[in-house]
Amino acid sequence: MKKLQIAFLFLSLLCYNSCGFYSFTGVDIGAAESFYVRYFQNNAPIVEPGIDRDFTFALSDLIQNQTSLNLSANAESADLIYEGEIVDYYFAPQTATSDNVAAQTRLTIVILCRFTNKSIADGSQDFEKRFSFFVDLAGTAQPVGAVLDGAIEEIYERITQDIFQESLANW
Repeated sequence: MKKLQIAFLFLSLLCYNSCGFYSFTGVDIGAAESFYVRYFQNNAPIVEPGIDRDFTFALSDLIQNQTSLNLSANAESADLIYEGEIVDYYFAPQTATSDNVAAQTRLTIVILCRFTNKSIADGSQDFEKRFSFFVDLAGTAQPVGAVLDGAIEEIYERITQDIFQESLANW
């Protein structure tokens, strides 16, 4: 009976200890303790006011919510640095009706992101990459107000997840 109790205790400790190595998000922050997201300037030919600020906040919020990293006040003291710009923002007709009117309009946003991991000296995880996503809107929908805000929010959700996966996920 004593051997059974010892075996159960050993297995319990083993299971408890192994939980520390698993992450539901697959995040590997290594030795990093902090991050900084520089303001993503809107350099797209078409300028939609406020989308640069919204993207910067969306990326910062995602990293804060899904990691134990602390948001740094400046880039010099941060271990992970995200920076870049919005390089494209455009609407394009996708399908036409018999009246030569767009039945669907596609909103596409392209973001150039540079990631620097200062906690790894060799720079093996650093990258500069374009991320893009699109949302199709009904041709009858005016891309303003709540329709536009919802489309941009959906695009940002996908792009921020892609940047997060590229920079921190250990898949």
